[in-house]
Amino acid sequence: MMIRATALLTAYFFASASGAVEPAVSPNLLVSEDGAYVIDVKAKLAWPRCVEGMKWDGKTCKGQALLLTQAEAIALAADRKAADGMNWRLPRVTDLQKLTNQKTGQTGLDWKLFPGSPREWHWALTANVNTRTESVNQYNYGNIMKPQTNASVNHMGFLHGWAVNLETGEARGDVTKRTLLPVRLVRPQNL
Repeated sequence: MMIRATALLTAYFFASASGAVEPAVSPNLLVSEDGAYVIDVKAKLAWPRCVEGMKWDGKTCKGQALLLTQAEAIALAADRKAADGMNWRLPRVTDLQKLTNQKTGQTGLDWKLFPGSPREWHWALTANVNTRTESVNQYNYGNIMKPQTNASVNHMGFLHGWAVNLETGEARGDVTKRTLLPVRLVRPQNL
């Protein structure tokens, strides 16, 4: 492990000296040689610098961000995986939050690494896990005011998904899956 880390730092040093890789604000995030990806060295993930629908022009992201439902975002990741053979997926909530919670003292996404990114909620793929097994007491006043049964509680998990606000790092699991949001796919990076 130490040898691999040393080799990685040596490669980064020589690439930085030659101007091939831009230094990032976070020591865990490096820009790829072609400038189109941000590599999270610690998590071993490759992030396109642009959200889906936008294209990297060598300096910034151009175009219009695609706004998709969660099902469309999942299908897009599957189509991209089939097209180029790489394991593209929607990021987990924690993946996106790591991009927004760097130890730089700033809040939100590093806009220098991800220029032109929409400053709003983005889809994440984290399962709503509901382990609630107790029955609902129909005589409880709180249940009458907000009627919920075990079936309706479980059904709500299928209607809502997770999203992360890339400006604040806040995550929510109550976003209707039909909501149109930007998508930032991610894939494993072999170092």
